[in-house]
Amino acid sequence: MKKVILSINAGSSSVKVSVYSAEAGQPPVQLAEATVSGLTAPPAKLDYSRGGQTVSKDSEVADKTLSQRDAFNVLLETLIGDRDLHQINGKEDIDIICHRIVHGGDFAKPQIISDETFHHLEKLNDLAPLHNASSLAIVQACVVQLPQARNVAYFDSQFHASIPAHIRTYPIDQGIARKNHLRKYGFHGISYAFITRATAGFLGADVDRVNLIALHLGSGASACAIQAGRSRDTSMGLTPLAGLPGATRSGSVDPSLVFHYASDVGKLSPSSTKDLHISRAEEILNKESGWKALTGTTNFGLIASSAEPEMQLAFDLVVDRISAFVGSYYVSLGGKVDALVFAGGIGERSDRLRKAVVEQVSCLGFAIDEAANGKKIENVVQDVGKAGAKHRVLVCLTDEQFEMARGCSENRELW
Repeated sequence: MKKVILSINAGSSSVKVSVYSAEAGQPPVQLAEATVSGLTAPPAKLDYSRGGQTVSKDSEVADKTLSQRDAFNVLLETLIGDRDLHQINGKEDIDIICHRIVHGGDFAKPQIISDETFHHLEKLNDLAPLHNASSLAIVQACVVQLPQARNVAYFDSQFHASIPAHIRTYPIDQGIARKNHLRKYGFHGISYAFITRATAGFLGADVDRVNLIALHLGSGASACAIQAGRSRDTSMGLTPLAGLPGATRSGSVDPSLVFHYASDVGKLSPSSTKDLHISRAEEILNKESGWKALTGTTNFGLIASSAEPEMQLAFDLVVDRISAFVGSYYVSLGGKVDALVFAGGIGERSDRLRKAVVEQVSCLGFAIDEAANGKKIENVVQDVGKAGAKHRVLVCLTDEQFEMARGCSENRELW
């Protein structure tokens, strides 16, 4: 029996929906994919492809700012209105909806969403005020508009439930830490689960035997030490702010920095609502920092191709921070590393960044093949390392939507 699965990935400025046909226990087959981007910088635009063929590209959706929920409604109307997408003739044809939720707290596996689960996730909003609320708004829309469908939450934090206590614990009063759920959670876990599975297959290794240093590098960036197929450490922490710098995130800084930055950093941000409680400090470090603060652009491709001093500073800073995590995780894994894996939009596209990072950590036994590194990355996993080097260097085209849909096809409760 085949079922239609919607896999929803809501970001801060975009919402992506992938449509799959699936049978129990079988890998899902993608039917279509649609994205509304530019939610925070109108006009919002729609990209839509079906069966690998482009149907719509950069079509303007609205000249006003859209919420993630608005964007989802546009995507749902697009799918239902496509007469050539025969598997969806109406809302009733959608059987399962899987949602990427950034912060899952102590949930170590996906959850079928009930009223109880939803209210528990709402309580986590203060741990991830910039991320969870928009995803939960889409969950609410699905419950109302698609009542026949089963909704499943997949958490970016769940892959990191295996991080040992001494690594996930912050050296603060543990009574307060437990009461307020203050510990390292880690994120990008759905991506790291896909990377681990895909890389193990490429290497011909069992998933529970592979050791990797994985880098998910995009506008949000993180690193992960994967030991025996499970997360041992990751660069993000209580929130996605810790660790590597991003397009608008500072990454890790001296915690006292915010108190010297401005006098009003502890006050609520003007963008806070009844659902969000964002301090001015969180807003500065999440939305007004990163390489945009250094260069004026969030486009890392532009930064990597420029010789301007401020661009070079940002590039060198990012390379330095990434390399530091690679070195740290190499030690954490005791030098037993099957591969260094680059993923995410920047990891997949920037051959200059890959080359610079690998050269900086070459003392550990990594080496780049410039010809292979310069080729377009077209395979799910592609080797860009130099033959004969001590460790492999790979690029993985990560796919969070597929990873969630695959999990749904293997979940007996949904069949």
